[in-house]
Amino acid sequence: MFVIGIDSHKDTLAACVVDHLGAPLEYRNIANTAAGHRDLLVWAQAWHPVRVAVEGSGTFGRPAAVAALQAGLDVREVPPQMTAQVRRRGRTQTKSDQIDALVIAQIAVRDDTLAAPSWWKNTEDLRVLVSYRCELVEDRTAQANRLHADLGKLRPGYQHNIPRLTSRKALDAALRLLWRDMSPHARVAKGRIRALRELDRRIADLTAQIEALVDQSGTSLRQIYGVGTLVAAVILAEVGNPRRYATKAKFAMANGTAPLEASSGRVVRHRLNRGGNRRLNRAIHTVALTQITRPDTEGRHYYQKLIARGKTNREALRVLKRRISDRIWTHLQELSTVSTDPDLT
Repeated sequence: MFVIGIDSHKDTLAACVVDHLGAPLEYRNIANTAAGHRDLLVWAQAWHPVRVAVEGSGTFGRPAAVAALQAGLDVREVPPQMTAQVRRRGRTQTKSDQIDALVIAQIAVRDDTLAAPSWWKNTEDLRVLVSYRCELVEDRTAQANRLHADLGKLRPGYQHNIPRLTSRKALDAALRLLWRDMSPHARVAKGRIRALRELDRRIADLTAQIEALVDQSGTSLRQIYGVGTLVAAVILAEVGNPRRYATKAKFAMANGTAPLEASSGRVVRHRLNRGGNRRLNRAIHTVALTQITRPDTEGRHYYQKLIARGKTNREALRVLKRRISDRIWTHLQELSTVSTDPDLT
């Protein structure tokens, strides 16, 4: 039994193969290029590894991880936090690319619950579009905040008529306030209005593309109350391969809705899980809030039942989020069973 660990960087990939006890057998330093990926695959396949673990499979190591997946290797993702924890427990606490690759491989030897990378052919385009839309939304929020600051200086009290800059009507009203003002500050504010309009156009275009891809995916996620097209897109993009998580419990741990046990002696308790994929957790949080704020929804009735049992608002919300997580996992499995993607077989 051999396991390969890969520490990824922008220019290079440090790889280490270990045996079933975690003892290092060979190191390789390979260029992080298309040619380097081919060399890595030839070297890795010669060892016939049971698992290839990659740190940074969502960033610099993504192309190498995808190449290994397409070659039929069992690829797992090792979070950077795990390697950092192992290094801190080390005797010397030294760090190098070779040491990191060895640690990654050793983690993969003893932990067969590591998830596969999120890459999946069916949702890769969706992941790119969702990520880009998030960037544009963040840019728009920053521009709107700057415009609010400009208007507060140029037209004090404007907020009573234009409390938000989230619509075309609001931007038109802001432009009318500055129409005859040709001062440098006003010109800067007008430029921000133009930038916001362009961002709105690009976000709307991306949203339409995302909606089309979600429709094509055949997902049933939108049958869950509170899961709209954009929330479904985030879930699909972040999860990738629906088979990454074999059970509901593993999916809940991955998205941070599973509480962490913190018991000691006779005291049995759990604490909030602040780990996991925070984008997935935020999407589930949005669904939970939508359900409890709408009358006559299953989630609201469940939430109220928990409150009646003595749960606090936060505790009830956490339990509801876990239940929603389980429901999402079920719908994701339905998607994987109807998929014809050869990369899953």
